[in-house]
Amino acid sequence: MFRNYPIGWLRYDLVAGLVLTSLLIPSGIAYAAASGVPGVYGLYATIVPLLVYALFGPNRVLIMAPDSALAALILGLIMAQSGGDPQRAVALAGAMALVSGLVCMAGGFARFGFVTELLSKPIRYGFMNGIALTLLLSQLPKLFGIDVQASGVWLSTLATTEAVLAGGTNLVSLGIGVACFVLIMALKRFPNVPGTLIAIGGATIVVGAFDLGTTAGVVVLGAMPSGLPSLTLPLIGVDDIVPVVLGGTAVALVAFADTSVLSRTYAARLNLKVDPNQEMVGLGAANLVTGLFQGFPVSSSASRTPVALAAGSRSQLTGVVGAVTIALLLMFAPTLLKHLPMAALAAVVVAAAIAMSEIADLKRIYRIQRWEFWLSMVCFVGVVTLGAIEGIGLAIGIAVLEFLWDGWRPHSAVLGRVDGVKGYHDVSRYPDARRVPGLVLFRWDAPLFFANAELFRDRVLDALAHAPNPVRRLIISAEPVTSVDVTAADVVCDLDETLREQHIELTFAEMKDPVKDDLKRFGMFERFGAGRFFATVGEAVKAYVADFQVEWSDWEDSPRKPEAARRDFTESAPHA
Repeated sequence: MFRNYPIGWLRYDLVAGLVLTSLLIPSGIAYAAASGVPGVYGLYATIVPLLVYALFGPNRVLIMAPDSALAALILGLIMAQSGGDPQRAVALAGAMALVSGLVCMAGGFARFGFVTELLSKPIRYGFMNGIALTLLLSQLPKLFGIDVQASGVWLSTLATTEAVLAGGTNLVSLGIGVACFVLIMALKRFPNVPGTLIAIGGATIVVGAFDLGTTAGVVVLGAMPSGLPSLTLPLIGVDDIVPVVLGGTAVALVAFADTSVLSRTYAARLNLKVDPNQEMVGLGAANLVTGLFQGFPVSSSASRTPVALAAGSRSQLTGVVGAVTIALLLMFAPTLLKHLPMAALAAVVVAAAIAMSEIADLKRIYRIQRWEFWLSMVCFVGVVTLGAIEGIGLAIGIAVLEFLWDGWRPHSAVLGRVDGVKGYHDVSRYPDARRVPGLVLFRWDAPLFFANAELFRDRVLDALAHAPNPVRRLIISAEPVTSVDVTAADVVCDLDETLREQHIELTFAEMKDPVKDDLKRFGMFERFGAGRFFATVGEAVKAYVADFQVEWSDWEDSPRKPEAARRDFTESAPHA
């Protein structure tokens, strides 16, 4: 990760790491509590994965840390198995991290990272916009200085709104948050100025100098617990093994889904090349080592990654700086950031959420491909209302269904010859196209498999029924057909029987060699004979004309210059 490190990045990574530290500490403690373990273990689960991912992770900007998407899974197992014992809870959480790490690493070595190919650009945009709105809404209680007990973004937002309307706003906290936000946004115009660090540092100094945490009720970070993690094998009971394995596997799936979307999104945005298999290995290594150092399962952070980027992060050195800074604070100065106002942190997250949203390119997608725009909107709404993982799953499910629909009900065409244009073209798009008497040229624009085989037969028979002349031969233009399964092969054989009864010969043109290999395995080459397969459509048409002595004149055989014919066609033909 640090080979050929540009020295010019150093100051950006140092500043971004210090800014990131201010967010990693409270979030680490909070996610530890949400996961059912003491707060200090959240800091352990922050330090270790940042260092490990810097060594094994392929994405130079991703931040690996405790994450809200995993908290419910971890808490569910700990509540069921720990019996209220904090040390037992720590051991269970560490064991889950070990299982999660092993599963992710095994998936990476088995090259299962291909699943990220399902994450199209609209899905990534919907995910990021949903996360951005979720982050923004989640910071409103801190920004307004309101203590909200409701769980979930929408319930929390509703409770915050009710408290604001009831006059519960802490105006000092709101003023600090707004001032920090304005300062951060204003200083973005000066890329060499660490605006986020200045805002956080200034707010901390002001709150400490005037003791606003006490006199004005401003919520502050407070003193941190002290101590560093030690290498400890998490020991669990025999009765815990099955629940931990199942829970750790579930965590691995959720963590990889979350990480793969975020990694792929930022890789595309920053023009980086990231190997998804190595991403699984990096995520797995981070969890594995974290589990050995008294931590709990971690994932990529959709809230801290954009903050690091907004603060100027250039590489994983940002995470290393954050990890080392937290470790030093735990050892030597656990009270240094005790006056850091939570409203200032909220302003940092809100500014980062705005920066991570994607609107402009969605407008372009809306203009050129309406259904993909709505797919992005479904993902956006799903992430906001259901959660990050559920929203991604919903959007991917719709994308897969759309893909299957394209294969299940694909385009097909009857082809004809257009004067002045090479090849054979869809007669529905070119009404003036000439058709060879007694011949139907039929093109199927998809793989031929069990779900569309019957439709293929029906469309072929329909094309024959509507042919302008009695048909003697059918040529399947098979170049778009990339595969054939057993069901489809049997349907083709049945179709051949039906056509024979009508004295129509079935032939094929431009079939790919791998598809021919399939047909040979199915015994269809012996059935049809090599003479019914032609290298090109033109060759198949010439063979038909010669076999049946059909009167047919091709424009390319005309003494008239092709350029003139093509010019006349361009002036008069419809454009597809």
